[in-house]
Amino acid sequence: MGTIIEPFRIKAVEPLKLTTREERREVLARAHWNLFRVPAEEILIDLLTDSGTGAMSAEQWAAVMRGDESYAGSRSWFRFRDRIRELTGLAHVVPTHQGRAAERILFACMGVKGRTVISNTHFDTTRANVERLGGTAVDLPVPEALQPANEFPFKGNIDLAALEQRLSAAGADIACVIVTVTNNSGGGQPASMANLRAAGELTRAHGVPFYLDACRFAENAYFIKLLEEGYADRSVESIARELFSLADGATFSAKKDGLANIGGFLASNDDRLARQEVELLILTEGFPTYGGLAGRDLEAIAVGLNEVVDENYLKYRLASTRYLGRQLVQAGMPIVQPPGGHAIYIDAGTFLDHIPPQEFPGHSLACALYEEGGVRGCEIGTLMFGGEDPVTHHERIAPLELLRLAIPRRVYTKSHIDYVGEVAARVAERRASLRGLRIVEEPAQLRHFSAKLEPLN
Repeated sequence: MGTIIEPFRIKAVEPLKLTTREERREVLARAHWNLFRVPAEEILIDLLTDSGTGAMSAEQWAAVMRGDESYAGSRSWFRFRDRIRELTGLAHVVPTHQGRAAERILFACMGVKGRTVISNTHFDTTRANVERLGGTAVDLPVPEALQPANEFPFKGNIDLAALEQRLSAAGADIACVIVTVTNNSGGGQPASMANLRAAGELTRAHGVPFYLDACRFAENAYFIKLLEEGYADRSVESIARELFSLADGATFSAKKDGLANIGGFLASNDDRLARQEVELLILTEGFPTYGGLAGRDLEAIAVGLNEVVDENYLKYRLASTRYLGRQLVQAGMPIVQPPGGHAIYIDAGTFLDHIPPQEFPGHSLACALYEEGGVRGCEIGTLMFGGEDPVTHHERIAPLELLRLAIPRRVYTKSHIDYVGEVAARVAERRASLRGLRIVEEPAQLRHFSAKLEPLN
């Protein structure tokens, strides 16, 4: 059939609060024009993030009831560990309460102080964890990744020529290379198997560890199946296993392709490093067989890691994202092409070319969508990645000014997305009237989470 339907039935519903435009403007003002500060009950369609916001399945809820809450060596831990080993082939599994905890432990044990961590593009918490520990985060995306309208299928690739140059020049000063799949900061774009294999070979030749930030590994694997030669007849699970086999280890947020509301892990084959990671885990997160998670969370993640590689689910997931992209293009908003796996990224820098990066065009657009229709998105631009560079002490400007509309897994229906398209069309009609914002108050790091702003006249 031509119609791609949700491969599930809905067994529970949650009411949404309907508000007026005037009420939403008052909410924005009380929140100091920062959508992270807006209470969730004041949001109609919440596309802020796909992290931990999905709906769990009946099988996951059944698994929750089986959770073994023993402090040490629970049955739930072994099911969690064994599924991760089966999927990744990595021997050492360290459970964490979410992905950023895995990043913090990894970089602390690798000793990034005074050294460099290279990525296709660091996301906000990854960069912050590197910099907080005294390291330098360097992004090496392929040139096509910085061209929003370019239809290149694997814009999540790392620039191999630039990587080889860095590895040859810096050597031991590079703590690790970590490639995000899919590349969240760059439009949710996938990396190809060929690119990941070549990157792994380069890093090993220079004695540098190669890691994956694998929180959307299943979506990346499905893109490889659809787009890369030689993978069309392979199962997503087998592609995912090959993906992990190219790396020395992985960080993972189970709040994305774990289909769970909390959790994550850090995995590797390095015996010495794993011992250090477990020691730090015990100190800051919890015992090695729960790592800050309840047994019921471990169970839900183990089931989610089975469900996420189902190709009917992934076909629906990517089709839903493409549908949102078409709605926004029809509304007159340019997007990062081709559509990614988990979100659509509006090219706010192009759409609002009268607002300079220092006045946050992506965030201006985010506020306009909320005010117009109660839709919450997340700026991926100079508000998120700006601020003072810890090395040069100059003000940073993001390479792209984007607004991300991330689709929670198994939550919204087609009519919800149609509504988002209608809201976008109304905002597009008054594009010229939108104005930038300035920061009134901000923290030292990750300012976009809690900064206070105000609109410019």
